[in-house]
Amino acid sequence: MLHEILLALSGQPSPLVDPELGKTGAAPGPIPLLSPPEKALLSSLAHLSRLHALLCAHTARISSTHPSPICRAVSSAIATVQLGKFKKKILEVEQAILAKDSSYVGGYGIVPLSIIVSEFAPWTRRLEWLWQVAQFIQPEENGEGSPSTGAKVIDYLRGESHTGYGDLEGIALELVRAAETAWLRQLSVWLLYGELPTFGKDDFFIQARAPEDADELESSRGISDFSIRSDLLPNFVSSATAASILFIGKSLNRVRGRRNRSTLDTSSGSVTGVSLNNDHIQHLSSLKSPISSAALAKAVTEIRHSLSQTSLSKLLPLPKIIEVLSLVHDFLLLGRGEFVMALVTHADARIQARHQSTGIRKGLEGVGIKEGEVAAVLAQTWSEMSSLKNEEDPVDEELDLARDLLHLSINNSSRVATPSRDSRSAGLAAEISSVSFDDLLFPTPTSLTLRVQPPVDLFLSQSEAAVYSKIHSYLLGIRRAQIRLSGLWKHTAMRRIHPSPWGPPRSNTRGGEFRLRSQRERHNARNVQMRAIWATATAALFVLSEIGGYFQGEVVQGNWEHFRYWLQYAASPRLGTSSRPPTSRPGTATRPGTASRPQTSSRRGTESRPATARPIDSPRFSQFLAHQQLQQQQQQQQHDPESVTIAHRRYLISLTQSLFLTETGFTSSLRGFLSDIDHLIALVTRLADVQRNLDLEADDGVVDALVDYAQEERALWDELQSSRSAIERGIKDLIVKLRDIDDRRAGEGSKLASSEGVGVAAGSFVPGQQQTNANNNNVYVPRKPAGVDRLLMKLDSVNMTQTLAKGSDVEEDE
Repeated sequence: MLHEILLALSGQPSPLVDPELGKTGAAPGPIPLLSPPEKALLSSLAHLSRLHALLCAHTARISSTHPSPICRAVSSAIATVQLGKFKKKILEVEQAILAKDSSYVGGYGIVPLSIIVSEFAPWTRRLEWLWQVAQFIQPEENGEGSPSTGAKVIDYLRGESHTGYGDLEGIALELVRAAETAWLRQLSVWLLYGELPTFGKDDFFIQARAPEDADELESSRGISDFSIRSDLLPNFVSSATAASILFIGKSLNRVRGRRNRSTLDTSSGSVTGVSLNNDHIQHLSSLKSPISSAALAKAVTEIRHSLSQTSLSKLLPLPKIIEVLSLVHDFLLLGRGEFVMALVTHADARIQARHQSTGIRKGLEGVGIKEGEVAAVLAQTWSEMSSLKNEEDPVDEELDLARDLLHLSINNSSRVATPSRDSRSAGLAAEISSVSFDDLLFPTPTSLTLRVQPPVDLFLSQSEAAVYSKIHSYLLGIRRAQIRLSGLWKHTAMRRIHPSPWGPPRSNTRGGEFRLRSQRERHNARNVQMRAIWATATAALFVLSEIGGYFQGEVVQGNWEHFRYWLQYAASPRLGTSSRPPTSRPGTATRPGTASRPQTSSRRGTESRPATARPIDSPRFSQFLAHQQLQQQQQQQQHDPESVTIAHRRYLISLTQSLFLTETGFTSSLRGFLSDIDHLIALVTRLADVQRNLDLEADDGVVDALVDYAQEERALWDELQSSRSAIERGIKDLIVKLRDIDDRRAGEGSKLASSEGVGVAAGSFVPGQQQTNANNNNVYVPRKPAGVDRLLMKLDSVNMTQTLAKGSDVEEDE
């Protein structure tokens, strides 16, 4: 009987333990020659036997069919290690019984069944817990639920390790070690070679973009894009560490693809292979289970720094980053004023050509623009800017680069955007107001987009390029309305005209005097009617000028100079003060054509003249300065590319927040205000044409029988009054929205939330000051622009309300 019991515990079928036993382990029928106490004791052993058999079968099925290598590793650890310990215990008990150990064998060679039961009693809890783990990994075929992922299993086991049972805690930690070892094997393939794991890549938290979602440029060049799936990410991996892992693998993937496409010597170029990988392997092998978030982040940071000093310094140098960001600032953020003027002028000319035969409509309704016309407008803009080149520097490399990377096209609704695949900017795109400004330049929604090419996509994603396009449409709408409002004053005949008399002898006749008197009375009446219109247009132009000046000068230009200063001059902690710029103002340090303030020797000890200084023209002194400059250049290192990526993300988030693009109320009011301005400009322009035709009818007798210009003039005056009232309401609404923003931000405080979910308090970056994080890395802190209260003070300084009221009073008197 003892032999049958031990065989049953080993998972073998036995008549003492029916394989169809219930969960309680009780036999379905009576067993002869067994007393009721023996049957009760045997039920616990039967339960163990059943659990052992179920675990063996279920773990074998998991190890052979489960898609996750992590789950297979855990299942194999249960079958080989944990159940192996159980089988070893069975052998130890059997050996002790055969050796007649007094702990098991009593008098007359009798082995009490209670001793066997008590010996295996602790294993009941262990096997039940292991069965729960196996069920969590993959439920039974007739059970509910789908197989778990590797990340869920790791998180589950790490949670189960915090228990009050010491034996279960040890088993859980052993299974965690097996699961994390399998996960590290997947991670090492990505961190060392930039490739997804061959087996189980669907269970890895980094996924390749689907072929149907890939861009045409990526498909043509054989370039793969990758993204992070948060549901496959273990909890001990922070979002910042996951972003670093994604960046490292993408960089290696780009390096490998570039090496395969080029014919350059690999020994002098990119990753050297063995020595670099050995360093990376040492960092990964230093991780001990259970892996802590800090240790993993430190290892990933070391690998990232190692890559930055070798391959990435050649793949993505700092001048290339600054070149692309300068292009974005000059064209997408309207840093180049001539580009905006040329684009608006050619777009209006194209619309005017299509609009001449349609009459007056509100805004730009009824005018259709085709893709070819939009491309032609951009081509004319490039041609005009090319003609403005300086004779001393006829080559404008930035303009040539902009021709290749910037494209003005109609927004196609059939193109399905997938911002969720880009975890870096999905949150930023979701926070931006849904109010659209892309239909202000043309009646059809258009956008100026930046084509992100490798290796620029390592720090600038396509989603961030889309955010820049939204900012461009937003700023361009304000600037376009400002340009078109200023153009109203070109209608000199409507603004100031004093008809002069005919020359003698006709001016001395009664008819000449009557004609002169009637002309002056007509123009005086028109001037009185237009006073309120001009006052409203002046107020609207002032509001647009102040808001646009605040956005372009304080926000866009100030943030860009601050960010560019950080890119070029901010020293890492180990460089000390040797790389500080010659001035403490970030704007003047990088602004072209601005003289910098000379530094004293007390502030720059490395460039101070020694006590026994030789004359300036001394060859030794010149050699000393050249040696010092060369040594500083060798010591100075560019920022880590991922640090640049995170800094650019914070810069973009700060930019959108400072431009109020996240304020839906303000953007909605501004959008309506710009539409009302377009309507007012169209009405004034049409009124000028109608009054010109009326003057021809009254003075020269040129009559158009098909059009009643007098009736049209009266209708235009009525529409102008309603349009003027709408603009006045829009101005007041904008000021109210700005005050709400000022009160809310002053009360809550400005806080910059990075895309990784880490809050960074906004503040000003002090030039030359070392700012470090917990990892002792140089951190970019976005610039905090002037508050909204300054903008409100400028808007209130002209007492706009009284100006509008005076215009209304004049109109009522007339």
